[in-house]
Amino acid sequence: MNRQLASLVSNRLRPLLAVAIACGVPLACSGCRIPGLRAPDAAAPLPAAFSKGPNGEENSSQVGVQDFFNDPKLTQLMQEALANNQDLKILTQNIEIANNEILARRGAYLPSVSLRAGAGLDRSSRFTREGAVDEQLLIDDRHIPNPLPDFLVAANVSWQVDIWRKLRNARDAAALRFLGTAEGRNYTVTRLVAEIADNYYGLMALDKRLDNLNQNIKLQEDSLKIAIAKRDAGQGTELGVQRFQAEVRRSESERLIVQQDIIERENRINFLAGRFPQPVERSSAVDFADVELPAVFAGIPSHLLLNRPDIRQAERELEAAGLEVKVARAEFFPSLDITAGLGYRMFNPRYVFNPDALIGSIAGDLTAPFVNRAAIKAAYLTANARQLQALYEYQKRILDAFTEVTNRVNMVENYRKSVEIKKQQRAALEKSVTVAGQLFQAAKAEYIEVLTAQRELLEARMVLIETKRQQLSAVIYAYQALGGGSLMTTRTQQTQIPPTPPAALPLPPVPLVPPAVLPIPPEPAAPPVVVPPPNK
Repeated sequence: MNRQLASLVSNRLRPLLAVAIACGVPLACSGCRIPGLRAPDAAAPLPAAFSKGPNGEENSSQVGVQDFFNDPKLTQLMQEALANNQDLKILTQNIEIANNEILARRGAYLPSVSLRAGAGLDRSSRFTREGAVDEQLLIDDRHIPNPLPDFLVAANVSWQVDIWRKLRNARDAAALRFLGTAEGRNYTVTRLVAEIADNYYGLMALDKRLDNLNQNIKLQEDSLKIAIAKRDAGQGTELGVQRFQAEVRRSESERLIVQQDIIERENRINFLAGRFPQPVERSSAVDFADVELPAVFAGIPSHLLLNRPDIRQAERELEAAGLEVKVARAEFFPSLDITAGLGYRMFNPRYVFNPDALIGSIAGDLTAPFVNRAAIKAAYLTANARQLQALYEYQKRILDAFTEVTNRVNMVENYRKSVEIKKQQRAALEKSVTVAGQLFQAAKAEYIEVLTAQRELLEARMVLIETKRQQLSAVIYAYQALGGGSLMTTRTQQTQIPPTPPAALPLPPVPLVPPAVLPIPPEPAAPPVVVPPPNK
């Protein structure tokens, strides 16, 4: 009996299989004529070393934030920002959205199974074919109810067979974009850490400016008292008194502006830390010009490819764009969809699970574009253009990172030398102010000489503070440009800031650019780039 059933099924399926093969051959051939893709422009080779500044294997980006800044109050502010900053919270949700996209793509290449249960009622007219047949059966004592109930319990399966890895490539592209989104958040963390540190030291600079103004106002007030005494003694004029008075008022006005700058900078830090306006606790230095941060070591340019989160993000985007070209290319080839159903259908619920009520179906569809493929061709070429965009964006990120590091490292050294020179200038002017005051009190110098010396000293102090602030800012942003700040580490522990990708989504590495799509040879040891590896 089983052999007879198998023979019957084979005889029924053989012509269907022949038809499928006959139709599948031209369908498969329809995907053979695929348009060519544009090749990328040649990229400039990455320099083997930075032109100036300290060279070598050591790289400051590997130093943790706590160790680099060595200021508990500053690192506490950074920790608050990592927990409460609104931009980071928004980016965290972007990561969650990217994660959900992977889950959606993963379900696309798996069979879809649905359960169905239904009930209905159908009444046939006596003056139709169905009604006439039912009436005849009623005369022959084989009763069919009219209206006729209809009950159904069934399971349906649909599956698009992923012959050309179209669906799995789409899943892998979504996973790469998930990783890129996490790297984008990581890059924002480095920018946030750098901005908080820059504002923190800027706040310390404003404190020193305010302290210098207070000292200068006291000095000017002492000179004003001497001018008044000399005027009253007939040894001076009202002009000198008014000039000293004007200088005092000028300094008092500038002090109010500095106080406003302090409020605004404090509130900028509060905003970055996700809290409402309040005083910012900070360290105080006897002389702001003596505040020092660790020396910055840039390492070699190829380190940027591994340490910069924005470059790693661009790399993930490039990999995803290469996979999407493969996804678009698979649209030229036939696709196979399989549908099947199995269940029970009866006009009376008591017959449910009765073998005679069993129904089933299975079908396969092989489809491919044959005549009008303009839309598929356009999507394929668009994917190629987006891949080239991602490639040029990757090259741009590398160029921007190299330029930024070079500028910042050189800025650190040049501003350090400038600070040392301005310290010498400040010392000379401080001595000149002391000498001018003594000479003025002894009536051996005019008031204008005292005013000039005091004004030049105040200006030199302010310029020194600003130059020192710019030097510290250069150190901070050089550290950030090298990739520092993405890891909050101590000497004994290292913890990554961005959330760890879900354990359910580990993916094997994919080639940076599919060789069959865009022929760019991958690097053997470093992440694949469009430039040759630097010579060490």
